[in-house]
Amino acid sequence: MHKAESEPQIFYTKLADALSERYLAYAMSTIVSRSLPDVRDGLKPVHRRLLFAMRELGLNPSSGFKKCARVVGDVIGKYHPHGDVAVYETMVRLAQSFAVRYPLVEGQGNFGNVDGDRAAAMRYTGARLTPAAMALMDGIDDNAVDLRPTYSGDDDEPVVMPAAFPNLLANGTSGIAVGMATNIPPHNLEEICNALLYLIKKPEASVQDLIAFIPAPDFPTGGVIVETKANLLKAYQTGKGAIRLRAKWQKEDLSHGQYQIVITEIPYQVQKSELIAKIAKLILDKKLPLISDIRDESDENVRIVIEPKSRTVEPEQLMELLFRQTELQINFSLNMNVLDAMGVPKVMNLKEVLQAFLEHRQNVLIRRSTFKKNKIENRLEVLDGFLIAFLNLDRVIEIIRNEDEPKNILMTEFKISEIQAEAILNMRLRSLRKLEENQINAEHNKLAQELLELQNLLADEKIRWKTISAEISEIKLKFGSKTIIGKRKSLIADAPTPIDVPIDVLVEKEPITILLSDKGWIRALRGHDGSPEEYKFKDGDSLRLELKAYTTDKILFFAENGRFYTVTGDKFPKGRGFGEPVRLFIDLPEDTDIVQMLVYSPGQKLLVASSTGKGFIVNEDDVLAQTRNGKIVLNLADNDLGKFCILVNGNTVAIIGQNRRMLMFKISEIPQMSRGKGVILQRYQGAKTSDIKIFNAEDGLSYPSAGGIRVERNLIGWLGKRASVGKLPPVGFPRTNKFSK
Repeated sequence: MHKAESEPQIFYTKLADALSERYLAYAMSTIVSRSLPDVRDGLKPVHRRLLFAMRELGLNPSSGFKKCARVVGDVIGKYHPHGDVAVYETMVRLAQSFAVRYPLVEGQGNFGNVDGDRAAAMRYTGARLTPAAMALMDGIDDNAVDLRPTYSGDDDEPVVMPAAFPNLLANGTSGIAVGMATNIPPHNLEEICNALLYLIKKPEASVQDLIAFIPAPDFPTGGVIVETKANLLKAYQTGKGAIRLRAKWQKEDLSHGQYQIVITEIPYQVQKSELIAKIAKLILDKKLPLISDIRDESDENVRIVIEPKSRTVEPEQLMELLFRQTELQINFSLNMNVLDAMGVPKVMNLKEVLQAFLEHRQNVLIRRSTFKKNKIENRLEVLDGFLIAFLNLDRVIEIIRNEDEPKNILMTEFKISEIQAEAILNMRLRSLRKLEENQINAEHNKLAQELLELQNLLADEKIRWKTISAEISEIKLKFGSKTIIGKRKSLIADAPTPIDVPIDVLVEKEPITILLSDKGWIRALRGHDGSPEEYKFKDGDSLRLELKAYTTDKILFFAENGRFYTVTGDKFPKGRGFGEPVRLFIDLPEDTDIVQMLVYSPGQKLLVASSTGKGFIVNEDDVLAQTRNGKIVLNLADNDLGKFCILVNGNTVAIIGQNRRMLMFKISEIPQMSRGKGVILQRYQGAKTSDIKIFNAEDGLSYPSAGGIRVERNLIGWLGKRASVGKLPPVGFPRTNKFSK
């Protein structure tokens, strides 16, 4: 018994294979139909459908506005079967002069602002197309591009726009797909047109040649581009890169030597209200100590006023601080990932994008010219029929009056086509005047001349490129620098020279006491008034190191692995808690402890030594670390540890080993190095160093004893040469072999 043909069949497949196949289909749909623009017109499907629907509604620049709700309804009803919110947000963005360099939609009503306020509901706003949008669709009725059925099959929609307007580079775009993204900045249209005209003349031109015409993006919100020329060239050559964009600012002088900073342009896609709120919070958190206040005095133009705390503050230092910590400077990530003419995703460089646009214009010109040529040929055929009718007017009238099937008779007798015969039969009587014959002859001659020009254009590529150049020049004139919208908005400046902002400028100077516990927890207490008896630690933990410093100080940590680590004083947690593990601030190995903690002082010297009694003197300037990983200074042998880091503030070194042998020698015998194993300070046999002290010989050696602090002034018995064995310490020296408690 055979199964019925309509009965469903079951196919067995691996879940991984089924998921891969379906996810790949989803990914390609997202890439092609949603996220990446077409390199030819710079539009995604939703943009293309929106503009086409508005054109079909007759919303030309010269017409009145229509409610956005009506437009959105047509778009989702005929062309784009998705939510109305997505379509309306697309329309709003295309109308925002601060979001799009050359708006494609002209809005009526509240379409949002640079503060980040949203547009009014679609039932309250109206819209129509701009001249730029009309140029983008110019020729769509002349078979310039392919049309495809809409999702319902009731209408047709363009696969791509004819794009007389170079929209991709002019307006830019952004989008995130599955596994890829695109982010193309807007550019100045006149510069684009100049590059296109140059590329037509010199197809072999390089990207380096083209950036002479397109030196950098041109953002609708202005700002100052401060990227190096080398980085810009690399970005345009590869299609990927980062472009630094800064706010535009100026200094305004006030009375009594005071001044204020006024920001007149902010970076692209930065919301003004959020920017001001962030700066205000940083001021309250004392992270912008140079600034006393910020206020927004903007109307239709941006005007953000920043007041310095003191007139002695350099404006450049103040702005450098803001550029580092706020979105007054951004890095725009350029990624020219687009769909080529075959619908394949590809990262293109500047020349490839321009070439793709020119090739599209070439195809559009050929298709439009062919369409017009066919229309002219059809019209000439009809006119030829009319002329034959005028030459044989009496006979034509006789055939029409007397014959039952005049069309066939006309075709046979005058050897004309069926189209010509139909045109003659449909001719009105008033057209039989002599004047009409003259008009037909004039039209025939004019069309014949146009046909010849079109035939020459289709046969000669040079003529086509000349025509395309004229079209580009016309667009340049219409939207170029002589128009209000065409003037360059973003300034191009040299890359900024680094401005050194001292730490005491970045951070408000406050006294702190830094506590490091035995278990490696660190915190900072405000002030210098605390005492060890008041310090609290977790159960089983206790104080290891204490340091009085300031929030602006650089704190040096010397660890058992011979490395120095550097952390600024403002980074440590404050408050009444137990702090945080020190390993959150530096990359300290788990089996390594901190030996010493001290405040960095330029030019100060340190004695660093290992547990085996080897060491050297190092300048503190040579131990500053730039990364969390620290800086290796003391090279250690196996089973050796860095154990001593002592300020050099005397002329004599006292060292004692675990074998209870003490040695003193002049500090000048120890070499100064920036890195190494060092030299032998005291020689041992089966022992290690217990303690080291640096002091002035004339003041004597002090150490704790049963009666308090004792000072030994007769040092002759222990003075010797470096690397000697030493002698037993004075009577009463601590059994701990330590020079201090």
